[in-house]
This record gives sequence, C-alpha cells and structure tokens, in this order.
Amino acid sequence: MAHVEAVCTSWRTGVVKKEQAEVTLGAQWGVENDAHAGAWHRQVSLLAGESIDRVKALLPALSHGAFAENVITRGLGTAELKPGDQLQLGEQVLLEITQVGKECHNAGCPIRKATGDCIMPREGLFARVVRGGVTRAGDPIVVTVTTP
Repeated sequence: MAHVEAVCTSWRTGVVKKEQAEVTLGAQWGVENDAHAGAWHRQVSLLAGESIDRVKALLPALSHGAFAENVITRGLGTAELKPGDQLQLGEQVLLEITQVGKECHNAGCPIRKATGDCIMPREGLFARVVRGGVTRAGDPIVVTVTTP
C-alpha cells in the first residue's frame, strides 16, 4: 500500500529540508513553515522513496529532505502520475499534481555535482493543496482522481 515515508520542511529555499514528525498543509497555500508555501502551483514537492534509494546507492549518507522535497512517498508509482491527478494523504489532505520535474537551480544541486545526475528534474512531483490538514509518516496515500 502506498504511504508517506517522511515529511520535511525548510525556512529558506535552496537548502536541504529537515525531517519533521508531522506537517500541516494549508489549502491553496502549502506546507506551513516551509519556504515554498504560497499562492502558486508548486506548493508541495513530492519524491518517491524508491527514486531516492537509487541515489543512496551512490551517496549512502543522504538524508530525507536532501532534494528539498516536502513529502517522500513509498509504493505510489509516481512515474504514472501526471498533472491533474489527485492524491489523498491520510484522512484529510488532498493534493492535485500540477507539474512533473523542474530545472535544477544554478549549475545544479550538490547531488548533481557529486553524482553527475539529479532525479528531481525528471521524477519530482509538484502539487497544490486542494484540502488542507495534517500529514505524517505512515499515512496512506490514495490516488483519488486520475486524468485521462
């Protein structure tokens, strides 16, 4: 079953996010106390734990949040998701995927510099918060709407 593996935040952009016990997501805003929250289309970033595992084979010391991701998923099949798809996290939170991937900042993140590659531009997902609430590691993730 798909679930939340970890949730992370940071006060500033361009830095590694720190793992939290839980996060509160505000509707049409994003993760409270996170630098990426705001009235735009990339309120929440998601990355599959399986993708992170591949990079950990090269950089074993990577911690949750190293890719500046807010939500790490496990068992979700993120490669099949596309803009318009909706995900329910736990009993409260509803996200709508708005973008797949993004360009790396500057000449690339420290992970790209260390390995020659970064997964976020290809595999990162971005979403807006349709319905807010609290989410934490272990919460189930259900795809509630899939676009054609």
